[in-house]
Amino acid sequence: MKAILLVGHGSRDPEGNEQVRQMIQELSTHLDRTLLIETCFLEFEKPTIEQGIQACVEKGAASIYVIPLMLLAAGHSKIHIPAAMDEAMKKYPQVQFTYGRPFGIHEEAIEICKSRLEEVGENVSEPEEDSAVLLLGRGGSDPDANSDLYKINRLLWEKVNYKLVEPAFMGVTDPLIKEGVERCIKLGAKKIVILPYFLFTGILMKRLEAMIGDFELENPGVEFKLAGYFGFHTRLQTIIKDRIEEALQGDVKMNCDTCQYRIAAMEHIDHHHHHDHHHHEVQKL
Repeated sequence: MKAILLVGHGSRDPEGNEQVRQMIQELSTHLDRTLLIETCFLEFEKPTIEQGIQACVEKGAASIYVIPLMLLAAGHSKIHIPAAMDEAMKKYPQVQFTYGRPFGIHEEAIEICKSRLEEVGENVSEPEEDSAVLLLGRGGSDPDANSDLYKINRLLWEKVNYKLVEPAFMGVTDPLIKEGVERCIKLGAKKIVILPYFLFTGILMKRLEAMIGDFELENPGVEFKLAGYFGFHTRLQTIIKDRIEEALQGDVKMNCDTCQYRIAAMEHIDHHHHHDHHHHEVQKL
């Protein structure tokens, strides 16, 4: 039997975790019925990835395809998930493991961003001249992931007709959201649409909702809109199905499981996740 183990990041917000489960439940109805589909989380929620792998094995999986439900490749997908897989390979030598890749830079992700703008009343083909989009990432300590947000920002700019599509982050790295807002205003924006590049709701999304009122008070005369996160979007299902299919076909284009640098990196990183010692959700993607 082949098992697909979908690995969510995990949130302190139960609503965000429940959204992950609901999305996977809906996705399962569109996948091959012979596949075993299991869900797990890296932090803040159970089952853990170790428990998820164990569930697959106990249900008879001979092959486990581990797919990270993560927007960008950073510490979790590069280090922590492969480390858990290393341990599982030793524990279950009879099981074949294949590692998929995060969503990364995917055409459908750009289309999701466009549709979320349209849902808050934006005409992306003919936007108001003094309007701007602030594409907001979580932010992390991995330069690779942060630079990917900049590439996605540029690809979105190419697909819409806003003069200003600016990147910013919620935490850890610069420019932070406040700096992004200030930059848009200095460049002449009278309306700023904040577009969160988040998968589901969570602590950060709710914090962002509260920040909008502060921005309005601090910047009279500037209109602020908050677009939706990815959520239950049909195009998100397409991205995940793509990642599952390429793993099943052995066509994973980026796989840290074979990366020589990951082995050396493990000496410097505590990859054992304990669910009570993380300071904040934005430390790693």
